[in-house]
Amino acid sequence: MRRLALAAMLAVLAVACGHSASFDGGVLRKNGVAVRFDPVPAGWSRIEVEGADAAYRDEAHQGSFLFDVRCHQRDGDAPLASLTAHLIMGTTARQVRLEETVPFDGREARHTRMSAKLDGVPLEYDLYVMKKDDCVYDLVYVAPAARFDGGAAEFERFAAGMRGSSAP
Repeated sequence: MRRLALAAMLAVLAVACGHSASFDGGVLRKNGVAVRFDPVPAGWSRIEVEGADAAYRDEAHQGSFLFDVRCHQRDGDAPLASLTAHLIMGTTARQVRLEETVPFDGREARHTRMSAKLDGVPLEYDLYVMKKDDCVYDLVYVAPAARFDGGAAEFERFAAGMRGSSAP
């Protein structure tokens, strides 16, 4: 049931995201943007999620990671809080544990930690939303509450290493 809820969460997030990216050697290229990632945490395996630019499964913590960047979209001028709310559409029983604006890749990002239910299944979320150079970057980690903390720490390290720039 939880695996289905995580798959549904990734599908919900992917619907809101743009596509057609290539991902090679830790660099994602899409629509004139290059996004460099630090090495993926050990134990994470790449998965394909329709609509996601990059997605990984963290089997040890029963978690999933989703990344997407979309550029030149109408919602690019929306406040970070609104863009975050867009990511969690479809969830219920939300309880925000942390909501802060933090420096991220030379800009400000909205960092949110929360619990919510997706299709009735309780899950924990760690989300970053950033705007840079007319692009919106979404980074999401989701896992069951009992396994979340271990996976979230790895996600935080991985997310901190993300760097976006205009592609040559």
